[in-house]
Amino acid sequence: MHAMQYEVALPADYDMGIIQDRVSRIGHLLDDWDGLGFKTYLMRERGVHGSPVNQYAPFYLWNTTEGMNTFLWGGAFQGLVGDFGRPVVQQWTGLAYEEGMAAGSPAVVAVRRRQPVPDGVHLSEVMEEAVREAKRLAGDDGAVLAAAAVDTRGWELVHFSLWEHDTPKAQGDVFQVLHMSAPGRAEVPRGRQW
Repeated sequence: MHAMQYEVALPADYDMGIIQDRVSRIGHLLDDWDGLGFKTYLMRERGVHGSPVNQYAPFYLWNTTEGMNTFLWGGAFQGLVGDFGRPVVQQWTGLAYEEGMAAGSPAVVAVRRRQPVPDGVHLSEVMEEAVREAKRLAGDDGAVLAAAAVDTRGWELVHFSLWEHDTPKAQGDVFQVLHMSAPGRAEVPRGRQW
């Protein structure tokens, strides 16, 4: 399992309806993408859910590197690059994935929390705690799913969760979910990833 996200920063006065229209036009294009667990089309709007910025920031869980690479190098990603410029694409190695108590419900919001892995800690303990946190989040009322992943280049953990309501029981940046393509969600391995 590989997690991936890029963030497109937009001006404070940007009409976020443009992003909503874009997703309504093209969101379905990944509904049957080979190797994709799921893609959530996310946005943050300045002043909504405490966001200080306007941002388009899709989040992906990939079942295969081939699917991810085909997306990035095969032309689909080029459409975004052509419209907004080439963003930094953050990638994390999967640690855990859990279906939530509301797994059958559509997601309304997503929460992403990024945190550094401190120096001088036992890595196995930190990673096991991330696994427990994914399981805890998935068990909360309204949780659709929860995942944890790590970037070993910058030693950063990411916790990601989807919620069926707009009052999530998770801390972090809150995003509006505009669409979810989930062709391989059922194949994403559950639990600890090693």
